[in-house]
Amino acid sequence: MTRRRFFAPLLLLLAAAGVLNGCENEKSTSGGNGGTGDIVIGHVASLTGDTATFGVSSNEGLLLALDEINKAGILGGRKIKVITEDDRSLPDEAKTACEKLITRDSAIAIIGEIASSRSIAMAPVAQDNKIPMLSPGSTNPKVTEIGDYVFRACFIDPFQGTAVATFAMAPKPEGLGLKRFAILYPVNSDYGMGLREFFGNAVKKAGGEIVADEAYTEKQDVDFRGQLTKIKQANPEAIFCSGYYTEAGLIAQQARELGITVPLMGGDGWDSDQTVKIGKSATNNCFFSNHYSADEDRPEVKAFVEAYRGRYKNPDGSPKTPDAMAILGYDAMRLMADAITRAGGTDGDKIRAALASTKNFQGASGVITIDDKRNAQKSLVILEIKDGKFDYVASVAPDPQTGQLKVRRTSK
Repeated sequence: MTRRRFFAPLLLLLAAAGVLNGCENEKSTSGGNGGTGDIVIGHVASLTGDTATFGVSSNEGLLLALDEINKAGILGGRKIKVITEDDRSLPDEAKTACEKLITRDSAIAIIGEIASSRSIAMAPVAQDNKIPMLSPGSTNPKVTEIGDYVFRACFIDPFQGTAVATFAMAPKPEGLGLKRFAILYPVNSDYGMGLREFFGNAVKKAGGEIVADEAYTEKQDVDFRGQLTKIKQANPEAIFCSGYYTEAGLIAQQARELGITVPLMGGDGWDSDQTVKIGKSATNNCFFSNHYSADEDRPEVKAFVEAYRGRYKNPDGSPKTPDAMAILGYDAMRLMADAITRAGGTDGDKIRAALASTKNFQGASGVITIDDKRNAQKSLVILEIKDGKFDYVASVAPDPQTGQLKVRRTSK
């Protein structure tokens, strides 16, 4: 009896010591500062919902990069663990997902979102917690204006809207040689409203004219005939549709049904196979700006496309060609890993400083330099929809000497 009383407290002490020692071991191998285990990065993406193709593609690109990074390891061989949360294409869900990744999973950095409205919802959470956030593809300027911990790996809409206007108005054969435009935009979208403003301003500055400016409600309106009838009466030479692919195909179909034959134009929000699946042949002779083309003759693009097609398949088993959201997810993951490596650890302030100092990073989508507003300085491409395919027809980039945007047609 006496022996049992002696050993019971001793066993309790040993058990407690073991538990404490286990906690210390777990802490030392966590993704936190000074750890030796996996580095936890959170990823917020629209894997379901209205713009699910954005999140699915960016996630596929991110995972491809993650495998490449983890084969080599960073910071002396450590691995990166990415935890992805589906925001169901909703801003409130994106904010909640970001909060979970930071507070529940102790993520030391956040990658996401593609859509600007969702990045704008997430960004204050990352900023308040001093967690670096890198959006792969949100182009609205407001995203990085939220704070100095918020970055993007893509160009912004002032550049994109101006570049599309430059291509549309440039004399043939470099551009389309147009002067009169109508705009059809989503009134409840940060992305669509911003792109409408920047495109319209660029047209006017270059001596063109906006002859009609019509609005619709994203995720609610499916009949655009009223707006398109007014646009037809204004007799534009092209219609700029500043929303996402979810409406672009329907707008194209209804425009052709009303006898509107002029080109429709858009931004990178059109980049989805759903644009053609919804709009079918009505999308022929339409143009949109994008972050890259799979047909670009650059070794980085060729290597990325080959690796992606080798890993991902279409439902029919054929190799899947990566869209722009895939390559942006790929570059965002690589850029974040590069920043952590240059930071020499997982301290948020040091990662933020490393991201801010990024110069001439060789991304698959192009060379990336982060400017003083935490935006990526990059060129863009113009794609034309022909028989269900996105043909690479031109690139638009600032002239190194003058800074003015210059259109360069492809040799095709």
